[in-house]
Amino acid sequence: MDFPSFYDLDKVGTLYVPDTAGAISAGRALDLSPSAQAQVKTILLLVDPQVDFVHVDGKLSVPGAVEDTRRTIEWVFTNLNRLTTIAASLDSHLPIQIFSPAWWSNQEGLHPEPYTVIRSSDVNAGVWKPLYEVVWSISYVAKLEAQAKKELMIWPYHTLIGTPGHAITPALYEAIAYHASARQTQPVFLEKGMIPTTEYYSMLEPEVKVPDHPMGELNISFLNMLASYDLIYVAGQAESHCVLETVASIMRYFADQPAVLRKLRILEDCMSPVAHPTIDFAEIARKKFRVYAEQGLLIVNSRMPIR
Repeated sequence: MDFPSFYDLDKVGTLYVPDTAGAISAGRALDLSPSAQAQVKTILLLVDPQVDFVHVDGKLSVPGAVEDTRRTIEWVFTNLNRLTTIAASLDSHLPIQIFSPAWWSNQEGLHPEPYTVIRSSDVNAGVWKPLYEVVWSISYVAKLEAQAKKELMIWPYHTLIGTPGHAITPALYEAIAYHASARQTQPVFLEKGMIPTTEYYSMLEPEVKVPDHPMGELNISFLNMLASYDLIYVAGQAESHCVLETVASIMRYFADQPAVLRKLRILEDCMSPVAHPTIDFAEIARKKFRVYAEQGLLIVNSRMPIR
């Protein structure tokens, strides 16, 4: 098919000012029916499609994310008249959070390098000590291992609010604006990750709950909104972390509603795993998605028709 004139596939994964006006004008010219009139409601969940994850020079660049994003954009263009809603999460961080190097130090006063794993045994032995929220931090690492079955990973500073890395990658933003104009609807944006004392991989809940914070629990209202759609497609970054945990949140919440789980579609060629020197995150993600597929989720690709 012919893609809109504002789209340049060679610009995917590059930083520029999105041609929002051009995208909106092109969408309006299509004269498609409004999303509100859709007989079959389809939503696309874009998990953290941001500069720091997608671009090769991003602070937490995911290998393969540029190609994933190109396929996602072209999937949106191809399915414009069948796609009802686009919802995107924005990983939104502050300079110092519990997974930041600056939060921790060793006995020499040195901060951990990115991709360091901090275990509760390390904390108890004094290998790493928290410099902020000391009591919470010590208990957090233990809770993370007990409740979320994870160890604390120290990440590079990424998607900091107000920096270029926080923005949705421009070519994809143009596609979102194009869809909004063509279908006379609004995109949905969810910010996550602003609680300093917990990680927030899933777009729907933190790793360890923070009951006294407005974003510290499961986002039930968004989950219930999802259930109103006939089809739920998922793409974004990274497959091994925020995409996987978003899907896990959905699978848990609707575990007793198999009809909802059967609505889920994972666009497997529109996501990639984090690269780590010693941990095979790709295989971890594949195993979990295979389990979810046995529960009703479908693993599809961007070349397959919506159904």
